[in-house]
Amino acid sequence: MDVTEFQKWVKAYYESRGWSELDIFIRIGFLAEETGEVARAIRALEIGRDRPDEVKGSYEENKQELTEELGDVLGNLIVIANKYSISLEEVFQSHKKKLSERYSND
Repeated sequence: MDVTEFQKWVKAYYESRGWSELDIFIRIGFLAEETGEVARAIRALEIGRDRPDEVKGSYEENKQELTEELGDVLGNLIVIANKYSISLEEVFQSHKKKLSERYSND
């Protein structure tokens, strides 16, 4: 599945669940929450969690957790992009251009 297909799939799926109608400030809160979960997953991979109330996962289990959390972040970013009719392709190109221009002297 390419990025455009995935963006369309997320749009349809989130709309079918009623998640796309949430206020944009609620969506930003979800994005912040999911970003924290990415940080937690990376910590589990890199240094462990060291909590007696959590089961320590294997490297592969922790990596799968990170993969899922990155997907949650991406889903929220796509909903935000869709709200403002911005394609991920446009985001990629804009980011590439910005960095290329900013660091062209390197």
